[in-house]
Amino acid sequence: MFVDKVKIYVKGGDGGNGIVAYRREKYVPDGGPAGGDGGRGANVVFVVDEGLRTLMDFRYQRHFKGDRGENGRPKNQHGKSRDDMMVRVPPGTTVIDEDTGKIVADLTEEGQKAVVVKGGRGGRGNSRFATPANPAPEIAENGEPGQERNLVLELKVLADVGLVGFPSVGKSTILSVVSAARPKIADYHFTTLTPNLGVVETDDHRSFVMADLPGLIEGAHSGVGLGHQFLRHIERTRVIVHVLDMSGLEGRDPYEDYLTINDELKQYNMRLLERPQIIVANKMDMPQAEENLELFKEKLEEDVEIFPISAVTKQGLNGLLRAVADKVETTPEFPLYDKEEVEQRVVYKFQKQEEPFKILRDDDGAWVIEGHEIETMFKMTNFDREDSVRRFSRKMRHMGIDAALRERGAEDGDTVRILNYEFEFIE
Repeated sequence: MFVDKVKIYVKGGDGGNGIVAYRREKYVPDGGPAGGDGGRGANVVFVVDEGLRTLMDFRYQRHFKGDRGENGRPKNQHGKSRDDMMVRVPPGTTVIDEDTGKIVADLTEEGQKAVVVKGGRGGRGNSRFATPANPAPEIAENGEPGQERNLVLELKVLADVGLVGFPSVGKSTILSVVSAARPKIADYHFTTLTPNLGVVETDDHRSFVMADLPGLIEGAHSGVGLGHQFLRHIERTRVIVHVLDMSGLEGRDPYEDYLTINDELKQYNMRLLERPQIIVANKMDMPQAEENLELFKEKLEEDVEIFPISAVTKQGLNGLLRAVADKVETTPEFPLYDKEEVEQRVVYKFQKQEEPFKILRDDDGAWVIEGHEIETMFKMTNFDREDSVRRFSRKMRHMGIDAALRERGAEDGDTVRILNYEFEFIE
């Protein structure tokens, strides 16, 4: 089964917790704090594996969670950091953040890696908080939560040449004749439901990868027929081979077919028309084909070379393949995305700093405090220790949360909520 689009959930490993501990050794009076730090959680890393051809594996496993860092230990022993979680993907995979629509990574080369979520850092042990004023603190941090994301993976087939055209114009037959690929061939529309790849070698010993793509119909750019399922896979091709049925056996006009397909390519993505296009007049062994070809040439306003062939009798195939190989050699790769679009690239630009917190009023009258910074700080606080609770209170005051609550009208005894936890506001 060919799977080319999936939705998955990924989460980096949480950091390990720091601990509160003290040296308790013979002949060492006043040993002092000795709580170690927690280890870093595992990143989740996507790596390209050329042995994969589809996203089938992600149909059965949709959740990926990195290992949690080890907790700190006494005697200032730090917890173990976890190795990255490696997830294999096929070449041609585009990783998109489902919530923001941003492109996280575009993975095309064997061994290419991308960190899609990072693990959290380990929490600090109490030895990190020792000061002359407080030489024996009972403060230790919990580990930082790992990043989490909902991702969409799209596979866009890696091929040098893409065969496009209406259903039943002979694309699969051409691929089966010029390569060792064996696509399904039958006398009905949409026989090809998934892209087929084949390595083609010309008579002068040049080679390229050709993709037979599912047939297009009018409206495909908006999802009609196989729609985007097809069009996604032509985005990476360098040369488009436009196959037309010159026999007219199905009652369609080859010139109208030619205009319709090009319009679909234009409507889907303007950059598809930047690629060089080779027109192939197939089924020239059939009656009326020569007459239809002459009419087609008269209607065609552009000065484009047309290759009349018959995939069944193999007439004209050698000349076509040599011309395709020439185009592939002289055509550069077309980047799918601008450098600024891909998150994995380092781009230095001004970004407005996110507010550390927001204050809202819930339906039940409680004050709700939200924000990435305050929520992360809350999760990393160990509320079992009095010193840690006081430290969290001081941080909230320094961030301006207390003053902001008073400005909004909070009174003594009001309920304040962070995540699923509630506190009392005390003046």
